[in-house]
Amino acid sequence: MTARPPSNPSPSDEAPDPGRTPTGPAPANPADAGPAPTNPGDASVPATFRPTAGRPPAHRAAAHGPGDGPMSRSSYTAPPTPRAPATPPTTPPAPTGQPATESAPPATGGGDAGGGGRDRGEGSDDGVRAAAPLGDTDRQRLLSGSHHDPHSLLGAHPVRDGILFRALRPYARSVAVAAGGLRARLRPEGDGLFSGVIPLREIPDYRLLVTYEDNEGDGEKGEDREEEQHDAYRFLPALGELDLYLIGEGRHEELWRALGARPMTHQGVAGTRFTVWAPDARGVRVAGDFNYWDGTAFPMRSLGGSGVWELFLPGVGEGAVYKFDITRPDGSHTLRADPMARRTECPPATASVVHTSHHRWGDDAWMAARAGHRVHESPFSVYEVHLPSWRPGLNYRQLAEQLPAYVKDLGFTHVELMPVAEHPFGGSWGYQVTGFYAPTARLGTPDDFKYLVDALHQAGIGVLVDWVPAHFPRDDWALAEFDGRPLYEPADPARAAHPDWGTLEFDYGRTEVRNFLVANAVYWCEEFHVDGLRVDAVASMLYLDYSREPGQWTPNAHGGRENLDAVAFLQEMNATVYRRCPGVVTIAEESTAWDGVTRATHHVGPSGFGGLGFGLKWNMGWMHDSLGYVAHEPVHRRYHHHEMTFSMVYAYSENYVLPISHDEVVHGKRSLVSKMPGDWWQQRANHRAYLGFMWAHPGKQLLFMGQEFAQGAEWSESHGPDWWLLDPSYSAEPDHRGVRDLVRDLNRTYLATPALWQRDTAPEGFAWVEGDGAEDNVFAFLRFDADGSPLLAISNFSPVVREEYRVGVPDGIPLWREVLNTDDGRYGGSGVRNPEPLKAEPTAWHGRPASILPVLPPLATIWLRPA
Repeated sequence: MTARPPSNPSPSDEAPDPGRTPTGPAPANPADAGPAPTNPGDASVPATFRPTAGRPPAHRAAAHGPGDGPMSRSSYTAPPTPRAPATPPTTPPAPTGQPATESAPPATGGGDAGGGGRDRGEGSDDGVRAAAPLGDTDRQRLLSGSHHDPHSLLGAHPVRDGILFRALRPYARSVAVAAGGLRARLRPEGDGLFSGVIPLREIPDYRLLVTYEDNEGDGEKGEDREEEQHDAYRFLPALGELDLYLIGEGRHEELWRALGARPMTHQGVAGTRFTVWAPDARGVRVAGDFNYWDGTAFPMRSLGGSGVWELFLPGVGEGAVYKFDITRPDGSHTLRADPMARRTECPPATASVVHTSHHRWGDDAWMAARAGHRVHESPFSVYEVHLPSWRPGLNYRQLAEQLPAYVKDLGFTHVELMPVAEHPFGGSWGYQVTGFYAPTARLGTPDDFKYLVDALHQAGIGVLVDWVPAHFPRDDWALAEFDGRPLYEPADPARAAHPDWGTLEFDYGRTEVRNFLVANAVYWCEEFHVDGLRVDAVASMLYLDYSREPGQWTPNAHGGRENLDAVAFLQEMNATVYRRCPGVVTIAEESTAWDGVTRATHHVGPSGFGGLGFGLKWNMGWMHDSLGYVAHEPVHRRYHHHEMTFSMVYAYSENYVLPISHDEVVHGKRSLVSKMPGDWWQQRANHRAYLGFMWAHPGKQLLFMGQEFAQGAEWSESHGPDWWLLDPSYSAEPDHRGVRDLVRDLNRTYLATPALWQRDTAPEGFAWVEGDGAEDNVFAFLRFDADGSPLLAISNFSPVVREEYRVGVPDGIPLWREVLNTDDGRYGGSGVRNPEPLKAEPTAWHGRPASILPVLPPLATIWLRPA
């Protein structure tokens, strides 16, 4: 019985009107099918399911799954055409040219190897007419996986003298139709096809009874085994016209609800809807563990001119493993993972996994508060983490027991997770993504990752994730030439190839590709409640000549080097995320002077472009200059004083984050403490002074794991931070613990001092006091909150104590007290402090009406506030 579609369907849960379906004839009387579920897209499928294809012969039972031998290659020979049952039909088939809508003469004898003689209630083919055979072209295309509309050939269709049933079941001994009290055996046509015309007035609510030889592979013939199956080819498309329209327009903001594998109840039957965008494919089939990785019996239909292929498979549910068997334009086959898969196998396996989320969020209070959050006027101190190596061996749920507590104890407001989307090569740190919609299975399931995010939110910690829309790897089971031709990448090989990483760039000018990426950004924010996206390698997207020599790139339509398609994509992505996800922030890793990275998209700048629309931008210039300064010996720093002050020339041109990220502590760059000159004491002192300067400087802060306790070795993804440095049995443990204690106090004081974050993006929030102290290696500046209350930060990057160093201060503040000193003995310093409040004197200094005389500890930063 065919269900009616809902009267007011929503995108991705919409069932098309039977009269509007673009593929194949509708059942004769859809109204007789029984009611459809109210919202079929939300129905779940039990974790267990019955295979729908039966067991193949012994030589096929060991067929390789993804990642296990020949079948895992992207190119392979199509599965051999199954042999016809041993006993041919007793009635000769109708002539090849007979139309499929006409029935053949009535049969006079048995149907298959099992013979006849029983009445129809016992499974006889008596009374089942032989169907007109398929035309040679249709038959060949169907069996080779290159037919655009298999539903027009398979399933049940009204003909002149009844209902024609046809099923494709390779390796089956027989196939019968069961409907109510009817049990009628179909006639074998060879090549795994079974058909017959049953004298019925309308299409019934039927099942297929498929009989297989129960061969376990030991060479012994077992008992025949019968399976009752829903016929996948009796269902209307489970993807609606609104979804197809939005996909074609590149405006489906919830694309993950329309494409991929979605468990659902469709026309009253539980199963999974498979959909994939492959516009250049001649055909697509679904192969998985439910059909022994032979997709012959599961061809998908093409939904009009959308490029989308669809098949609803009843009985397939959560946990099923699958790929798409795509017939390329040249007729060859490629076995591909689902670009929209929401769960994957654990690498090195490469298949996709049908997934339904069962997580129940407990972060309602966090999400409600996030919607009204103004990130630019709020504290924002970030701890950057590579999850697989932070505590090697822990999964998402185990990390949820440790990471939130550790980050909360140190006072960070956010964590930034290096890419968590699925990637085949762990050594890429996640920056070469193949599964854009799936958290890596190395650490658990998507629900396990949600559990981690939930735990962080409940601990008051925001979650940022690195997002990589700049490029993707060339793995031949993933996105590269997905349907046999360039699809996600530009058609021009020179334009597609990323020169730095051997990967492929996305074709941002193609609406469906842009939609794939924009929806992906929304997906992480909405489905996983992440609070921000740090967009990787933005510069490589913006410039056509990025890492390319003259003659290796083609100018844009205006003769320029700007990638206009990438600009439009980034603007659309940011606008969409901010509209749909209030309180979320996007952050650009952009290493050039591109104008307006954090300017609103509708505000056109001097370059003629609207802003890219990011919320924040990594200040790569500050990072490069300041690290260069502190790497010099103190005696030489006077010649590089400008490297610490130049950042304030452009500090308010964008909204900045000051990053000491993973990129600065790998590949021979040395860890932060190891960049510092001098002996071990001086290295730690420089390290502490630098952090104090960084936390006081305008902009948000980011620190990579391991640097919070002055790890001396570079980071390695294979073993992570050197936690043993904090083992009390280690003799130098106090040195490392002292630095970590400083980071905790930096964050606590930062959070309690609005002057350090409330006006990060306003010039009124900063003023130099001493910016020209090159001879002394001294820097002093004021920060102000919205009410004008100040904090005075003074850094002495010389290894000498400077007694009574006069510093100008604002008028009207009689006393100043020291609130933080990186030279405190608790942090491993020498203990030179200003224990008593400092009285302001009416001595003008540094252009100010009053001044104080603090002692400046060696290689240290101090913070002072009004007492």
